[in-house]
Amino acid sequence: MTAVTTASVPVTGSQGRVRPNEILRIVRLHTVNPSIFFVVPAMILGGAWAVTMVIALILVGAGVPQEELAFQYSWAVLSPQWYLIVVGVQAVSYTFPFALGFGATRRDYWIGTGIMFVLASFLFAVVIATLMLVERATGGWGVGAGMFDALWYFGADWITAFYTTFALQLLVLFIGAGVTTVFMRWRMKGMMILLFGGVAVILALIALLTFTESWESLGAWLSSIGVIGVFTVVLATALAWAVAGFLVIRRATPR
Repeated sequence: MTAVTTASVPVTGSQGRVRPNEILRIVRLHTVNPSIFFVVPAMILGGAWAVTMVIALILVGAGVPQEELAFQYSWAVLSPQWYLIVVGVQAVSYTFPFALGFGATRRDYWIGTGIMFVLASFLFAVVIATLMLVERATGGWGVGAGMFDALWYFGADWITAFYTTFALQLLVLFIGAGVTTVFMRWRMKGMMILLFGGVAVILALIALLTFTESWESLGAWLSSIGVIGVFTVVLATALAWAVAGFLVIRRATPR
């Protein structure tokens, strides 16, 4: 009868350290299908611009003066943001199983995904901020149409437009990715808890502000910190979602 002795093999610690090559592989993995991050958002943005132009041409053709078109209140510039939440969901759900199959750690995967989000947000912010200046320089594309020089972008400089777009895009991407990690970790039970918990928190905040008559104070505080301050809070919220997503994905399993 042969006795077999099993010796435990010490762990090298590769799970605990950051590996730049693996992180770069994750970034490349996200670019395998560029339509998710770039093509579809660009199509949505271009479609919103085309609709804005058609509306402006109709109004001008009907005799409305260009100075009365009031496109600075248009929300068309935010049209891709709703899809970008889906991008965050797809980016994780499509690539996470493959990344683990390639031997990537969850830490490497999340860092690589975060870098991809930063790169996509940077590019998108550059495009939006630049188109805002082009629109302003051409007098609304020659017909008084305003899509990019609208909302808080109206009258803003390039740096402000870039920073606010960058912060907002990072937030929606990490929200989508964070929600996906919750589903991977706890499935539908976790999603229901997240949904009802989020609604409960929002209702509690509304009740608190209402019963303490603090809405005016909140508005005054937001006005005091300005657009940059508000979107710094947005950026901090995005980072909080990024940290929370990492903590959850450490024990998440692909389907």
